[in-house]
Amino acid sequence: MVCLSDEVMKLPTRWSLLLAAAALALLAGCASHITAKVTSFHVWPADAAGQTFSFVAQTGKAGELEHATYEGYVAAELARLGLKPAAAGQVGRFRVDLQTTGTTREKKVLEPVYDYRHVFIPPTRDAAGNVFPGYWVPDQFGVRYIGDREVTRTFQVSRLRLRLLDAQAGSADQPRAVFEATSVYEGDNEDLADLVPYLVRAAFEGFPGANGRVRQVRFDPKTGAVIRP
Repeated sequence: MVCLSDEVMKLPTRWSLLLAAAALALLAGCASHITAKVTSFHVWPADAAGQTFSFVAQTGKAGELEHATYEGYVAAELARLGLKPAAAGQVGRFRVDLQTTGTTREKKVLEPVYDYRHVFIPPTRDAAGNVFPGYWVPDQFGVRYIGDREVTRTFQVSRLRLRLLDAQAGSADQPRAVFEATSVYEGDNEDLADLVPYLVRAAFEGFPGANGRVRQVRFDPKTGAVIRP
């Protein structure tokens, strides 16, 4: 009896590897961008440029390096808008209330199911009487979609809430909110610290933005650039 060659024996294994590579490529494609859902409201004053800002102290976060870093991201965006930080120990015209949270939640989703089918080639005999045993090869029609199945996945929910309060629109003790934005990321597990820079930028994208409109801001995770339509 003639033994199968190594090349023939490796066909199913190679096919499996190709399928695995294709699956990874599909996953990479799904994770090719970071999306933040943003909702904002505003009555932004026309004379804001050149005015000062300071941050509202958050209970339990005073002196925390993590929160201070997040405030630095916001300060950079405010500077880009023409505002400047108040002098040390002073309260700016705009008071910045920044809050961040990171939680997880389970969600039922549908995922496709594929049949990685192989076809059996039966034994053959040549004119000289040599017998060639049967073997398995990938189906010539390729991978077949056979339906969906419901699975439970754990999603990361990272949320940033930003409020800009104007003392000139209210009072020093009770400044009035002139801009409010909420940025939310929901997806595969990511550390909050990695997502906050995107959430901050999303909140300020197109500032002050359409009033009361929910929008999605997408980022290229490799370059950090906003992906525009």
